[in-house]
Amino acid sequence: MNTTIMLFLLQDGITNGAIYALLGLALVLVFAVTRVILIPQGEFVTYGALSYAMLATGQVPGTARLAVAMGLVAFALDLFFARNALHARLVIRSVALNIAFPVALLGLIYALVGPGTPIAVNIALALLIVAAIGLFLYRIAFQPIAHTSVLVLLIASVGCHLALQGLGLVFFGAEGLRAPALSNAAVTAGPLRFTGQSLAVYGLTIGFIVALWLFFGYTKTGKALRATAVNRLGARLVGIRTTLSGQIAFLLASVIGAISGILIVPITTLYYDTGFLIGLKGFIAAIIGGLVSYPLTAVAAIVVGIVEAFSSFYASNFKEVIVFTLILPVLVLRSLAAPEVEEEKD
Repeated sequence: MNTTIMLFLLQDGITNGAIYALLGLALVLVFAVTRVILIPQGEFVTYGALSYAMLATGQVPGTARLAVAMGLVAFALDLFFARNALHARLVIRSVALNIAFPVALLGLIYALVGPGTPIAVNIALALLIVAAIGLFLYRIAFQPIAHTSVLVLLIASVGCHLALQGLGLVFFGAEGLRAPALSNAAVTAGPLRFTGQSLAVYGLTIGFIVALWLFFGYTKTGKALRATAVNRLGARLVGIRTTLSGQIAFLLASVIGAISGILIVPITTLYYDTGFLIGLKGFIAAIIGGLVSYPLTAVAAIVVGIVEAFSSFYASNFKEVIVFTLILPVLVLRSLAAPEVEEEKD
């Protein structure tokens, strides 16, 4: 170990930590609003990254067809739960969101996909695909059981993770994929070399943190989400649509996950199940942040990234064990500090 190696490890740790910070912020956002511990956050990473990689090679990813199928199921659920109070406005809105949007997206992908498609277009298409899947996932799996206990929601979340991971194997195969970098630019500072990809990671992470702070502090929708997080029943009583709050939370989480995957896939080869491990490291940061604090989650994610980088240098065979062990003292301290209380019921 010398100064140069230490600087390289810090750079690598901060880059990885920035990705974990994005995922941790998404997990905190979803849990605060819906009480769902979003285990499928890793699948959003995988779907975004590998959909972008397939689009870059001129192929139509299976996730686009999955979005259409999930939209049809969501439409059927809308009709079933509103069967006693159906009206034209509800049906038209459901058709537009659940059928017209994913079908139009699939048609747009078939029209635009090709080896010469610009990178920005491929990124936008990948984000739209994953955003649709995230939105429909909430409608199908979580909205019908939104008022149940956290344990039931966790079980449903694990089931969604397993289903989406299996579908990922069907869509992308067992072979890993990589995608073209967002930028080939590079900046040199002493012994360190910052690529355009790593600068994009830093910039987007800082941008998301600032955007979430502005969104929750200064917009009506953000304040409605905060109110839903504090008290779902009270939010409903004052006219806030908690269902819409959940949809917005899942939409933001899916987009953040997809962006994280798109930032990672030019740097390293990703497989259909890689996102789960990446999402778990974001989950550690979210747990350290108590699943409520965005700044503490971001700081914890940077610490997780740095610990992982140094662990890979000193004990590469045990780096995952060392990283996941970080959660143990936090859980012990929180269990000792928190009084035993019964779970609140809505």
